[in-house]
Amino acid sequence: MGRLCLYFRREPERDRWIPGDRYPRRWLRNVIRRPFPGGVDRVFLNLCAGLDRLKIPYEVNLPFAQLEPQDRIGVLGVGKYCLKGYNRPNRLVAGIGLMTHPSEWPTLFEDYPVITYLHASQWVSEYYRPYYGSRSAIWPVGIDTEVWRPTAGRAPSVDFLIYDKIRWDHEQHVPALLDPIRRALRERGCTVREIRYGAYRPEQFHSLLQSARAMIFLCEHESQGLAYQEALSCGVPVLAWDPGECLDPDRFLWGAPHIPATSVPYWDGRCGLTFRDAAQFPAALEAFEEKRRQGHFQPRAYILDHLTLEKCARRFVDILRESYEGKA
Repeated sequence: MGRLCLYFRREPERDRWIPGDRYPRRWLRNVIRRPFPGGVDRVFLNLCAGLDRLKIPYEVNLPFAQLEPQDRIGVLGVGKYCLKGYNRPNRLVAGIGLMTHPSEWPTLFEDYPVITYLHASQWVSEYYRPYYGSRSAIWPVGIDTEVWRPTAGRAPSVDFLIYDKIRWDHEQHVPALLDPIRRALRERGCTVREIRYGAYRPEQFHSLLQSARAMIFLCEHESQGLAYQEALSCGVPVLAWDPGECLDPDRFLWGAPHIPATSVPYWDGRCGLTFRDAAQFPAALEAFEEKRRQGHFQPRAYILDHLTLEKCARRFVDILRESYEGKA
């Protein structure tokens, strides 16, 4: 068996207003806020951490010319750039964020020797199926359960942490969704903190989770949903907004106005409850609080059963093996 060779390549930053302005913009961002990995970066780093814990050796971003015929290759990234320049006959497994919709790259399997395309969850796999058929596998990345765990002597002082990851039409969703949620919590006398996606550092989120009895997760849909899973890993049950379909406005351009989706693709009764809209929220809140008081939720147990670094890294290796053996 050859080496396990991983590739993670980011799309180069482009100039926005004048030639060369990408350099001062990057410097200014780093001055204002230290960069930290998130999204697809975190997927790659957590995969590597899981492989390290399993003591499985791997190479990262080898020059393509150094690949040997027996090497097994996994490519993660965003956009077509992550495979740009690949000119070897070695077949490969690729996925997680290559594009927004499969219609953006219908010739992927003809352009490159991809044998398996990875999807983060079942609902994403289903809407890719008309384009990619059965040449796919479902693979979620693991959560670092040592970092994201309840601290010793944890004594929550806040009833709810609201995690605001509303992606589209945020200004419209504030009066239609967020304000009614705030009002219902206030009427129950709940103490509340709020956090907005993209406006915090991981240690801040971790600290807020340690002080919260529960989290309200607001996102239209998630392919995996690392943030809510980090909350579950910290022992914090989640009350999640789950409209049940993809609300990306580009869905009309794709010719698919109704795509079944979920904001909590990894979930069971131990994790919490969901609600579809502001009208359902008060009843969902009442049921959630009753179950929480009864000790019904065991969110960390769910993560330990399904989404540890080790289990997900092992699944990644198994997908590569099965793909190269023609069993995926």
